[in-house]
Amino acid sequence: MDSFFARYRNLIVLLVLLLAQIIGLAVQVHRTAGGSTVEAKDGPGVRLIRIWAEDLIAPAERAIEFSRLGIFGLWQNYLDLRNVRQQNQDLQSTIDRLRLEQASLLEDAKQGQRLQAMLGFQHSYLYSTVLAQAIGSSGSDLSRVFYLDKGSSEGLKPDMAVITADGIVGKVRDVGLHTAQVLAINDQNAGAGVILEKTRIRGILRGNASGQLVIVGIMNDARIQPGERILTAGGDMIYPRGLQVGYVKKVISDPERDSFIQIIVTPSAQLDRIDEVLVITAMQSHFNDQQQQDIAASQALKSADLTILQQQKKASEIMAERLPGLNDPNLPAPQPAPGQQPANGGTPPVVPTLPQAPPMRTPTAIHPDRFTPPAKPSGDANGRNQ
Repeated sequence: MDSFFARYRNLIVLLVLLLAQIIGLAVQVHRTAGGSTVEAKDGPGVRLIRIWAEDLIAPAERAIEFSRLGIFGLWQNYLDLRNVRQQNQDLQSTIDRLRLEQASLLEDAKQGQRLQAMLGFQHSYLYSTVLAQAIGSSGSDLSRVFYLDKGSSEGLKPDMAVITADGIVGKVRDVGLHTAQVLAINDQNAGAGVILEKTRIRGILRGNASGQLVIVGIMNDARIQPGERILTAGGDMIYPRGLQVGYVKKVISDPERDSFIQIIVTPSAQLDRIDEVLVITAMQSHFNDQQQQDIAASQALKSADLTILQQQKKASEIMAERLPGLNDPNLPAPQPAPGQQPANGGTPPVVPTLPQAPPMRTPTAIHPDRFTPPAKPSGDANGRNQ
């Protein structure tokens, strides 16, 4: 080592001096924002010694920071995942539970909306009804029946009409203590009397084998058009008059009878998705509180009008008694009609006869032409010419 410094002493001293000079220059010189170098005189800029130190240390710092981030990510994303599987299972079970609760709440909200609409329709309806819930169906395409959660204990009886706010649904067929079986209107064994709203044509509504509603027993009529509304006629003593049934979908020829047609009907009620229904338990009309108040007010107005008319009539009679009579006592009494007996039972007066007017004679034309009728010869009573 001593021989090395002794051998290259001059060179080492030169290098140390050069390095000291460079460091001194770097301390004195600043680098501006534009990249040029100026002498340091308390002006803006960064010293070259600082820039060189940063360039020397920055690569090492970047390498250390990159290594730290890599090690931290490896630990966090791979090594420290001991409980992630259990957490995923817990989260998945929570998601499933929330989905079930959401579906239940959504169904409850829809049911609440349907019940609110049904109760509003029931409140404005004029017949006694019972609200029931559909709890099951027959499960067969040939027999379209469903079951309700109300029975004879709630006042249900066979042949009672079952409706919704949209339209008719069917009628009660069998009744238990707490359940009832309903025959849907689109069953082959069901039927109802209906009437077309515009044309006032009556027919019989039935279901076919495919579950469609068909009106039969109608003569061919060009006035029947698709879209016409169909209402209950009320003649079957099951469905009240004027309930919504559906709309005319299309008109086809009756394959069994000539000059007759069949009307395919689009039902107003959703017969394939029945939830809540109303069962008409009494055909006698009843009115709610508001309707009863309106009826009472109408009757009061009618009584008041009748009282005013009676008072006016009485006042007119009093005025007639106070005013002088319009009959002149000097005029002769009115004569009865010919052939009518007098009021006092006396002999009827002789009615004078008026003299008979002479017959009209056709005037003679002053200047006859070809349009003038020929003159008739005058004759006597026997038809002879004079």
